Amino acid sequence: MTGKTCIVTGATSGIGRATAVALAARGSRLGIVARDPGRARETVAAIRAAGGDEPLVFLGDLASQREIRRVASEILDRCPRIDVLVNNAGIVNLHRTTTVDGHESVFAVNHLAYWSLTLLLLDRLRESAPSRIVNVSSDAHKLVDGIAFDDPGFARGWSTMKVYGHSKLANILFTRELARRLEGTDVTATCLHPGAVATGLGKNNGRVARFLIAMLRPFFRTPESGAETSIHLASSPAVEGRSGGYFASCRERSPSAAARDDVAARRLWELSTRLTGIGLDEAGRVFS
Repeated sequence: MTGKTCIVTGATSGIGRATAVALAARGSRLGIVARDPGRARETVAAIRAAGGDEPLVFLGDLASQREIRRVASEILDRCPRIDVLVNNAGIVNLHRTTTVDGHESVFAVNHLAYWSLTLLLLDRLRESAPSRIVNVSSDAHKLVDGIAFDDPGFARGWSTMKVYGHSKLANILFTRELARRLEGTDVTATCLHPGAVATGLGKNNGRVARFLIAMLRPFFRTPESGAETSIHLASSPAVEGRSGGYFASCRERSPSAAARDDVAARRLWELSTRLTGIGLDEAGRVFS
């Protein structure tokens, strides 16, 4: 990985930080996308302590499409090449909230942010090929049996795990359709289940959520263990050229039937384009 540029979102805690530190320790030039400046500084210190070079820091709130566009522009200005993009940032909410754009927050951060940042950086990834896009999903996608195209923000029937699982299903379908559209470009797209990991996911939901996380922590994998598949997909020669797959414990696995629905994947592509104003034209060129 020496000399390669890797961008990691959600890099200030849990799996994201473990992924960033490991890739930097392997010689990569890191760009970390973070919302909180203090936690970004802590991650920078962890990367340097592991022997990595000083990473680039891009501050922004991935719940906002405007912020995503600004962050993408900054990345393009400061990174003449991008070899790996790891979309890792994610949230779990106990109550329904919406973003400044009017999107349900979990869908916005866990799917639309992956979508928008990836497409806004796609031309640079193509120029840097062979390059890789790695999307952190979850086996929670099995909690739902399809994309709620008529109500993707769950204005009706909202529940924590259903909405989270729905966003993780979207990650897999996005990866499959992206891989199909990138055939022949030497840019690969893969996704993964990290396992049940003791991270800060869900801590924004108050004392009850923090208590439950603390009680369950002994049964979770460590962030370093959870990051192993992300690191594998970002760096291993064993997956060179492999695209569209879903991985767990560094091995390709079969996701649910709903996650293998290529018609749904194309419908989700169209929906995501409408919701963000970002997409690909018939010639494969990015528009925004």
